[in-house]
Amino acid sequence: MTGTAGPGPWLPTAPCTPEDCADPRSGPGTRTPVRAALRLAAGTAAVLAGVLLAPLAAAAGRAGRRALTRLWCRAVLYAFGVRVRVTGAPPPPGPRLVVANHVSWLDVPLVAAVLPGRMVAKQEVRRWPLLGPLAARGGTLFLDRERLRALPGFVRTAAGALDAGFRVVVFPEGSTWCGRAQGRFRPAAFQAALDAAVPVQPVRITYRPLGPAAFVGDDTLAASLRRIAAARGLTAELRLLPPIPPGRHPDRRALAGAAQDAVRGPRAPAQTAVASDSPNHPFSSVHHRDSARPAAASSASTRS
Repeated sequence: MTGTAGPGPWLPTAPCTPEDCADPRSGPGTRTPVRAALRLAAGTAAVLAGVLLAPLAAAAGRAGRRALTRLWCRAVLYAFGVRVRVTGAPPPPGPRLVVANHVSWLDVPLVAAVLPGRMVAKQEVRRWPLLGPLAARGGTLFLDRERLRALPGFVRTAAGALDAGFRVVVFPEGSTWCGRAQGRFRPAAFQAALDAAVPVQPVRITYRPLGPAAFVGDDTLAASLRRIAAARGLTAELRLLPPIPPGRHPDRRALAGAAQDAVRGPRAPAQTAVASDSPNHPFSSVHHRDSARPAAASSASTRS
């Protein structure tokens, strides 16, 4: 599912590849082929269950949809053998723009399992088999990344969702990055937070080991699924950082920069050289990728 047509020249690009992201010294190894096949089958079944149950979620009301979304996303992560660790104070109820770094397709169920909201996805996702209709039923906000003229309309739609009391979840790097290289936070979505006068909730996503989870470069979804199913001890950490209140920054660029600094953290090196506006890979992102407990038992107390 990498696509065939390249995107516009204004989109970001990541220099990462799955091989670059892999670290042979980290992680407890891989599962046997039989166990990996069972994990892959379980994960696929969990995804298909979400497709079948989507009409039920649509009729459940906003609170019911959030609960079912959380349950389903945790089931998907658990089925693939991904352990989830959540740190930081859970935000209070209410609308906010949730922004996170982007490493993998796993980021989507990971964030939705803790902070369910209306995801922002690239327009192409709408046409994906099974997942496209599921995303549309789930209230995904689709963005046509090929048309700069579509951005004002997208910002109005996102601001309207925030005004209506929804969380809106976006990966503003515009592409998946393995974490060793990082992309600049694009400011467009932050205008929606300014227009709706809502907080921005920065979230930092980390995977250990990184290699199995990273979904970058020429990687395909099928290869990524197999790699994740085969990995033992794969842990995803979601760190909820202090929110940025409305009115603290005067414009979307300053707000995007503040959120980027928060997500990067004090020890993250600047990656100016690789955050240039050069052509992106066709399947770059859905935007637009200690102890731990299993996903199904992790941070169940986080509020919607």
